[in-house]
Amino acid sequence: MTEVSHQQWGEVSSQGGVDLWVLQSSQVRVEVLTLGAIIRSVSSRRKDGQMEDIVLGYDNLEGYVSDKRYLGAVVGRVANRIARGRFVVEGKEFQLDINNGPNALRGGLRGFNKAVWLATAVGGGVQLSLTSPDGDQGYPGEVQVSVTYTLQGETLTAEYQARSTKTTPINLTNHSYFNLAGQGAADIFDHHVSISAQSYLPVDDTSIPTGEIRAVEGTPFDLRKPVLIGSRLKEVPGPGFDHNFCLSSPGDGWTERHAARVCHPASGRVLEVSTSQPGVQFYTANFLDGSIAGKGGARYGKHSSFCLETQNWPDAVNQVSFPDCLLRPGENYQHVTRFTFTTL
Repeated sequence: MTEVSHQQWGEVSSQGGVDLWVLQSSQVRVEVLTLGAIIRSVSSRRKDGQMEDIVLGYDNLEGYVSDKRYLGAVVGRVANRIARGRFVVEGKEFQLDINNGPNALRGGLRGFNKAVWLATAVGGGVQLSLTSPDGDQGYPGEVQVSVTYTLQGETLTAEYQARSTKTTPINLTNHSYFNLAGQGAADIFDHHVSISAQSYLPVDDTSIPTGEIRAVEGTPFDLRKPVLIGSRLKEVPGPGFDHNFCLSSPGDGWTERHAARVCHPASGRVLEVSTSQPGVQFYTANFLDGSIAGKGGARYGKHSSFCLETQNWPDAVNQVSFPDCLLRPGENYQHVTRFTFTTL
Protein backbone atom coordinates (compact mmCIF):
# COMPACT_ATOMS: atom_id res chain seq x y z
CA MET A 1 0.00 0.00 0.00
CA THR A 2 1.40 3.39 -1.03
CA GLU A 3 0.66 6.48 1.03
CA VAL A 4 0.34 9.69 -0.98
CA SER A 5 0.48 13.16 0.57
CA HIS A 6 1.39 16.68 -0.50
CA GLN A 7 2.15 20.12 0.89
CA GLN A 8 3.09 23.53 -0.46
CA TRP A 9 6.86 23.82 -0.78
CA GLY A 10 7.31 27.38 -1.98
CA GLU A 11 6.37 29.85 -4.69
CA VAL A 12 7.82 30.79 -8.07
CA SER A 13 7.30 34.41 -9.09
CA SER A 14 4.73 34.78 -11.91
CA GLN A 15 3.92 31.03 -11.78
CA GLY A 16 2.49 30.57 -8.29
CA GLY A 17 2.83 27.88 -5.68
CA VAL A 18 4.94 24.75 -5.96
CA ASP A 19 3.84 21.60 -4.15
CA LEU A 20 5.89 18.69 -2.84
CA TRP A 21 4.23 15.28 -3.25
CA VAL A 22 5.39 12.29 -1.21
CA LEU A 23 4.86 8.68 -2.32
CA GLN A 24 5.68 6.22 0.45
CA SER A 25 5.69 2.42 0.29
CA SER A 26 7.20 0.02 2.82
CA GLN A 27 10.44 -0.12 0.78
CA VAL A 28 10.83 3.24 -1.00
CA ARG A 29 10.04 6.91 -0.43
CA VAL A 30 9.79 9.29 -3.41
CA GLU A 31 9.41 13.09 -3.40
CA VAL A 32 8.06 14.86 -6.49
CA LEU A 33 7.82 18.60 -7.15
CA THR A 34 5.21 20.27 -9.34
CA LEU A 35 8.04 22.47 -10.66
CA GLY A 36 9.43 20.59 -13.66
CA ALA A 37 7.72 17.33 -12.55
CA ILE A 38 11.01 16.92 -10.69
CA ILE A 39 11.87 13.76 -8.77
CA ARG A 40 13.40 15.53 -5.79
CA SER A 41 14.44 12.43 -3.89
CA VAL A 42 14.29 8.65 -3.83
CA SER A 43 15.09 7.01 -0.50
CA SER A 44 15.78 3.28 -0.57
CA ARG A 45 17.30 0.77 1.83
CA ARG A 46 20.89 -0.38 2.11
CA LYS A 47 21.46 -4.08 2.75
CA ASP A 48 21.69 -3.19 6.48
CA GLY A 49 18.20 -1.68 6.28
CA GLN A 50 19.24 1.98 6.48
CA MET A 51 17.23 4.37 4.29
CA GLU A 52 19.20 6.94 2.26
CA ASP A 53 18.41 9.43 -0.48
CA ILE A 54 20.10 8.36 -3.75
CA VAL A 55 19.02 11.23 -6.06
CA LEU A 56 20.98 14.46 -6.44
CA GLY A 57 19.08 17.68 -5.79
CA TYR A 58 18.65 20.77 -3.64
CA ASP A 59 17.45 21.57 -0.14
CA ASN A 60 15.16 24.38 -1.25
CA LEU A 61 13.07 25.63 -4.16
CA GLU A 62 15.54 28.38 -5.05
CA GLY A 63 18.09 25.71 -5.96
CA TYR A 64 15.74 24.18 -8.53
CA VAL A 65 14.62 27.55 -9.93
CA SER A 66 18.23 28.53 -10.69
CA ASP A 67 19.41 25.00 -11.62
CA LYS A 68 21.04 24.61 -15.04
CA ARG A 69 21.72 20.85 -14.85
CA TYR A 70 18.09 19.62 -14.97
CA LEU A 71 18.47 17.69 -11.69
CA GLY A 72 15.53 15.27 -11.44
CA ALA A 73 13.42 17.10 -14.01
CA VAL A 74 11.20 16.02 -16.87
CA VAL A 75 12.78 17.51 -19.99
CA GLY A 76 10.98 18.35 -23.22
CA ARG A 77 9.62 18.86 -25.76
CA VAL A 78 12.73 17.06 -27.01
CA ALA A 79 14.99 15.74 -24.28
CA ASN A 80 18.17 15.24 -26.23
CA ARG A 81 20.13 17.21 -28.82
CA ILE A 82 18.84 18.52 -32.15
CA ALA A 83 21.64 19.39 -34.57
CA ARG A 84 21.98 23.15 -35.04
CA GLY A 85 18.51 23.49 -33.47
CA ARG A 86 16.99 23.02 -36.91
CA PHE A 87 14.50 20.59 -38.40
CA VAL A 88 11.96 20.40 -41.21
CA VAL A 89 8.40 19.18 -40.65
CA GLU A 90 5.90 18.91 -43.51
CA GLY A 91 8.08 21.10 -45.73
CA LYS A 92 8.54 23.91 -43.21
CA GLU A 93 11.84 24.63 -41.49
CA PHE A 94 11.87 25.43 -37.78
CA GLN A 95 14.73 27.08 -35.90
CA LEU A 96 15.05 26.55 -32.15
CA ASP A 97 17.18 28.45 -29.68
CA ILE A 98 20.77 27.21 -29.50
CA ASN A 99 21.70 26.29 -25.92
CA ASN A 100 24.33 23.54 -26.12
CA GLY A 101 27.32 24.46 -28.27
CA PRO A 102 25.90 24.74 -31.80
CA ASN A 103 22.87 22.61 -30.93
CA ALA A 104 19.51 22.70 -29.14
CA LEU A 105 19.17 20.56 -26.02
CA ARG A 106 16.45 19.55 -23.53
CA GLY A 107 13.60 21.61 -24.90
CA GLY A 108 15.22 25.02 -25.17
CA LEU A 109 16.08 27.98 -22.99
CA ARG A 110 12.91 27.50 -20.98
CA GLY A 111 11.89 23.89 -21.22
CA PHE A 112 9.38 21.80 -19.31
CA ASN A 113 11.81 21.67 -16.34
CA LYS A 114 11.05 25.32 -15.50
CA ALA A 115 7.24 25.10 -15.74
CA VAL A 116 4.90 24.53 -12.80
CA TRP A 117 2.76 21.51 -13.64
CA LEU A 118 -0.83 20.88 -12.49
CA ALA A 119 -0.98 17.96 -10.03
CA THR A 120 -3.80 15.47 -9.45
CA ALA A 121 -3.76 12.53 -7.05
CA VAL A 122 -4.09 9.08 -8.63
CA GLY A 123 -3.99 5.63 -7.07
CA GLY A 124 -0.53 5.16 -5.57
CA GLY A 125 0.85 8.39 -7.00
CA VAL A 126 0.39 11.71 -8.75
CA GLN A 127 -0.35 12.84 -12.31
CA LEU A 128 1.30 16.06 -13.46
CA SER A 129 -0.08 17.92 -16.51
CA LEU A 130 1.17 20.79 -18.65
CA THR A 131 0.06 22.74 -21.73
CA SER A 132 2.86 23.84 -24.05
CA PRO A 133 1.51 26.56 -26.38
CA ASP A 134 1.96 26.64 -30.15
CA GLY A 135 5.40 28.10 -30.85
CA ASP A 136 6.76 27.32 -27.38
CA GLN A 137 10.59 27.52 -27.65
CA GLY A 138 10.12 27.46 -31.45
CA TYR A 139 8.21 24.16 -31.64
CA PRO A 140 4.98 23.87 -33.68
CA GLY A 141 1.57 23.00 -32.21
CA GLU A 142 -0.08 23.24 -28.83
CA VAL A 143 0.89 20.14 -26.87
CA GLN A 144 -0.95 18.68 -23.89
CA VAL A 145 1.51 16.67 -21.81
CA SER A 146 1.21 14.51 -18.71
CA VAL A 147 3.52 12.36 -16.63
CA THR A 148 2.12 10.02 -14.00
CA TYR A 149 4.38 8.78 -11.21
CA THR A 150 3.13 5.78 -9.25
CA LEU A 151 4.93 3.78 -6.58
CA GLN A 152 4.15 0.13 -5.98
CA GLY A 153 6.39 -1.65 -3.49
CA GLU A 154 9.92 -1.13 -4.75
CA THR A 155 9.00 0.07 -8.26
CA LEU A 156 8.54 3.68 -9.35
CA THR A 157 6.68 3.93 -12.67
CA ALA A 158 6.68 7.00 -14.93
CA GLU A 159 4.04 7.06 -17.67
CA TYR A 160 4.22 9.81 -20.27
CA GLN A 161 1.44 10.96 -22.60
CA ALA A 162 1.09 13.81 -25.08
CA ARG A 163 -1.21 15.09 -27.84
CA SER A 164 -0.54 17.92 -30.30
CA THR A 165 -2.57 20.21 -32.57
CA LYS A 166 0.25 20.20 -35.18
CA THR A 167 2.94 17.74 -36.19
CA THR A 168 5.85 18.25 -33.81
CA PRO A 169 8.89 16.31 -32.60
CA ILE A 170 8.56 15.07 -29.05
CA ASN A 171 10.82 13.01 -26.83
CA LEU A 172 10.20 13.15 -23.08
CA THR A 173 12.36 11.71 -20.34
CA ASN A 174 13.33 12.19 -16.70
CA HIS A 175 16.80 13.51 -15.92
CA SER A 176 17.43 12.17 -12.42
CA TYR A 177 21.06 11.82 -11.32
CA PHE A 178 21.59 8.72 -9.17
CA ASN A 179 24.34 7.65 -6.78
CA LEU A 180 23.48 4.35 -5.09
CA ALA A 181 26.00 5.06 -2.32
CA GLY A 182 23.92 8.12 -1.34
CA GLN A 183 23.37 11.47 -3.04
CA GLY A 184 26.40 13.11 -1.37
CA ALA A 185 28.93 10.39 -2.22
CA ALA A 186 31.97 11.55 -4.18
CA ASP A 187 31.77 9.34 -7.26
CA ILE A 188 30.25 6.26 -8.92
CA PHE A 189 33.52 4.44 -9.66
CA ASP A 190 32.53 1.49 -7.43
CA HIS A 191 29.19 0.95 -9.20
CA HIS A 192 28.66 -1.87 -11.71
CA VAL A 193 26.50 -1.20 -14.78
CA SER A 194 24.96 -3.34 -17.50
CA ILE A 195 22.83 -2.14 -20.42
CA SER A 196 20.83 -4.50 -22.64
CA ALA A 197 21.94 -3.03 -25.96
CA GLN A 198 23.62 -4.67 -28.95
CA SER A 199 24.48 -1.30 -30.49
CA TYR A 200 25.05 2.36 -29.67
CA LEU A 201 25.23 5.68 -31.53
CA PRO A 202 28.70 7.18 -32.09
CA VAL A 203 28.70 10.98 -31.86
CA ASP A 204 30.64 13.89 -33.35
CA ASP A 205 32.57 16.42 -31.28
CA THR A 206 29.31 18.28 -30.46
CA SER A 207 27.64 15.04 -29.21
CA ILE A 208 25.33 14.73 -32.23
CA PRO A 209 24.97 11.15 -33.57
CA THR A 210 26.91 10.64 -36.80
CA GLY A 211 24.09 8.48 -38.23
CA GLU A 212 25.98 5.23 -37.77
CA ILE A 213 24.43 2.49 -35.63
CA ARG A 214 27.52 0.68 -34.35
CA ALA A 215 27.68 -2.73 -32.68
CA VAL A 216 28.97 -2.60 -29.09
CA GLU A 217 30.94 -5.82 -29.62
CA GLY A 218 34.66 -5.22 -29.04
CA THR A 219 34.21 -1.60 -27.86
CA PRO A 220 34.21 0.14 -24.45
CA PHE A 221 30.45 0.52 -25.01
CA ASP A 222 29.81 -3.20 -24.62
CA LEU A 223 27.89 -3.15 -21.35
CA ARG A 224 25.85 -6.29 -21.96
CA LYS A 225 27.56 -7.88 -18.97
CA PRO A 226 28.20 -5.92 -15.74
CA VAL A 227 31.31 -3.74 -15.78
CA LEU A 228 32.89 -1.58 -13.09
CA ILE A 229 32.17 2.03 -14.03
CA GLY A 230 35.47 3.42 -12.67
CA SER A 231 37.71 1.20 -14.80
CA ARG A 232 35.48 1.41 -17.91
CA LEU A 233 35.49 5.24 -17.80
CA LYS A 234 39.25 5.11 -18.43
CA GLU A 235 38.59 3.38 -21.76
CA VAL A 236 35.82 5.63 -23.06
CA PRO A 237 36.96 8.46 -25.37
CA GLY A 238 36.17 11.95 -24.12
CA PRO A 239 35.04 12.92 -20.62
CA GLY A 240 32.83 9.85 -20.05
CA PHE A 241 29.61 8.22 -21.15
CA ASP A 242 27.04 10.50 -22.79
CA HIS A 243 25.72 8.16 -25.47
CA ASN A 244 22.49 6.60 -26.66
CA PHE A 245 22.33 2.82 -26.31
CA CYS A 246 19.93 1.23 -28.80
CA LEU A 247 17.45 -0.99 -26.99
CA SER A 248 15.52 -1.73 -30.17
CA SER A 249 15.88 -1.15 -33.89
CA PRO A 250 13.68 1.15 -36.00
CA GLY A 251 10.44 -0.66 -36.77
CA ASP A 252 10.70 -3.06 -33.83
CA GLY A 253 7.72 -1.48 -32.07
CA TRP A 254 7.73 0.09 -28.64
CA THR A 255 7.17 -2.83 -26.33
CA GLU A 256 8.46 -2.61 -22.78
CA ARG A 257 11.84 -4.28 -22.29
CA HIS A 258 14.66 -4.46 -19.78
CA ALA A 259 17.08 -1.57 -20.31
CA ALA A 260 19.72 -1.41 -17.59
CA ARG A 261 20.91 -2.57 -14.19
CA VAL A 262 23.25 -0.74 -11.81
CA CYS A 263 24.59 -2.36 -8.65
CA HIS A 264 26.56 -0.87 -5.75
CA PRO A 265 28.04 -3.81 -3.82
CA ALA A 266 29.12 -1.80 -0.75
CA SER A 267 25.57 -0.68 0.08
CA GLY A 268 23.89 -3.63 -1.62
CA ARG A 269 21.63 -1.31 -3.62
CA VAL A 270 20.43 -2.31 -7.07
CA LEU A 271 18.57 -0.17 -9.62
CA GLU A 272 16.88 -1.86 -12.56
CA VAL A 273 15.27 0.07 -15.41
CA SER A 274 12.76 -1.11 -18.00
CA THR A 275 11.12 0.98 -20.70
CA SER A 276 9.03 1.02 -23.86
CA GLN A 277 11.38 3.63 -25.37
CA PRO A 278 13.83 2.52 -28.10
CA GLY A 279 16.91 3.98 -26.40
CA VAL A 280 18.57 4.95 -23.15
CA GLN A 281 21.10 7.77 -22.77
CA PHE A 282 23.73 6.66 -20.27
CA TYR A 283 25.39 9.76 -18.83
CA THR A 284 28.08 9.81 -16.14
CA ALA A 285 27.77 13.46 -14.98
CA ASN A 286 30.78 14.51 -17.04
CA PHE A 287 29.99 18.21 -16.75
CA LEU A 288 29.28 18.52 -13.05
CA ASP A 289 32.29 20.37 -11.66
CA GLY A 290 31.78 20.85 -7.93
CA SER A 291 30.22 24.29 -8.33
CA ILE A 292 26.74 23.05 -7.39
CA ALA A 293 25.93 22.98 -3.68
CA GLY A 294 23.33 20.26 -3.32
CA LYS A 295 21.44 18.69 -0.45
CA GLY A 296 23.16 19.05 2.89
CA GLY A 297 25.85 21.19 1.27
CA ALA A 298 27.19 18.30 -0.83
CA ARG A 299 29.36 19.40 -3.76
CA TYR A 300 28.45 17.51 -6.92
CA GLY A 301 31.58 16.87 -8.97
CA LYS A 302 32.46 15.11 -12.20
CA HIS A 303 31.35 11.46 -12.23
CA SER A 304 29.50 11.93 -8.93
CA SER A 305 26.36 10.30 -10.37
CA PHE A 306 24.79 8.65 -13.40
CA CYS A 307 21.66 9.16 -15.47
CA LEU A 308 19.69 6.54 -17.37
CA GLU A 309 17.46 8.66 -19.60
CA THR A 310 15.02 6.40 -21.42
CA GLN A 311 14.09 8.10 -24.68
CA ASN A 312 14.01 8.13 -28.44
CA TRP A 313 17.34 8.42 -30.20
CA PRO A 314 19.03 11.87 -30.24
CA ASP A 315 18.49 14.08 -33.31
CA ALA A 316 15.91 11.60 -34.62
CA VAL A 317 14.00 14.45 -36.30
CA ASN A 318 16.97 14.92 -38.65
CA GLN A 319 18.00 11.28 -39.10
CA VAL A 320 15.69 9.34 -41.41
CA SER A 321 17.06 5.94 -40.34
CA PHE A 322 16.28 6.59 -36.65
CA PRO A 323 12.93 5.78 -34.97
CA ASP A 324 10.21 8.30 -35.81
CA CYS A 325 9.91 11.05 -33.20
CA LEU A 326 7.04 13.02 -34.74
CA LEU A 327 3.70 13.36 -32.97
CA ARG A 328 0.87 14.11 -35.36
CA PRO A 329 -2.60 15.55 -34.69
CA GLY A 330 -4.96 12.81 -33.54
CA GLU A 331 -2.14 10.56 -32.35
CA ASN A 332 -1.34 9.75 -28.73
CA TYR A 333 2.30 9.79 -27.61
CA GLN A 334 2.64 7.27 -24.81
CA HIS A 335 5.48 5.42 -23.14
CA VAL A 336 6.43 3.98 -19.78
CA THR A 337 9.61 3.63 -17.73
CA ARG A 338 10.01 1.68 -14.48
CA PHE A 339 12.73 2.10 -11.86
CA THR A 340 12.98 -0.80 -9.41
CA PHE A 341 15.06 -0.36 -6.25
CA THR A 342 16.19 -3.54 -4.47
CA THR A 343 19.13 -4.85 -2.47
CA LEU A 344 21.50 -7.73 -3.06
